[in-house]
Amino acid sequence: MDYVLTCGDEGVQVNAGTRLGIVGAGFQLAGFSEVLKYLRKSLGTDELRIAGSAENDWMKQQLDLDTWDQVDASTQQHIAALADEHKLLYAGFLPFADPRQLKHDIKGHMVRPKKVHVANGISFTLGGGEQTYHLGRYVISAEWIGAAPEKLAKSVLETQVAFYTQISGNQKLLRVCEERGALDPAVVKKNKKRLENLGLI
Repeated sequence: MDYVLTCGDEGVQVNAGTRLGIVGAGFQLAGFSEVLKYLRKSLGTDELRIAGSAENDWMKQQLDLDTWDQVDASTQQHIAALADEHKLLYAGFLPFADPRQLKHDIKGHMVRPKKVHVANGISFTLGGGEQTYHLGRYVISAEWIGAAPEKLAKSVLETQVAFYTQISGNQKLLRVCEERGALDPAVVKKNKKRLENLGLI
């Protein structure tokens, strides 16, 4: 399974590979290294890919950048460095263009309108990444949360929910779970229970 970490932006579409959504692809996200440890354990693989994507709002805010050109250039640089730091396979950059073939068997692009967010919900993937693309939803990888300490899961997930709510004009976002995927149903059930206990669904 070719798992690829990308930003959870609703515009990211992965055409080849299985997407794991995490805000900013994990850049400057507190607890990211711990998340990777539990994610690798839950997915049963150390081989994870990572890709940057265009108009990354998280990157823009974290680095206090002014233009999307600056953001896109910084995203490519920082996500490549993040890959080196965490022993991830750097696939490349997902642009606003036709689907682009990246490295490590990943293909994808950005499909939302430029400079605007159209999502009205958040999809928590529990069973092994995004199985069905949905332009109306931000994606948050939660395959790992049943195996991780509750404090870590709470912090990482709440940070992402708060950010996506903020960039959506503080509208209340619908929350759904995607349970399909390669993970054992018992693991999926445990992940869902943790989400419920955290009050996130």
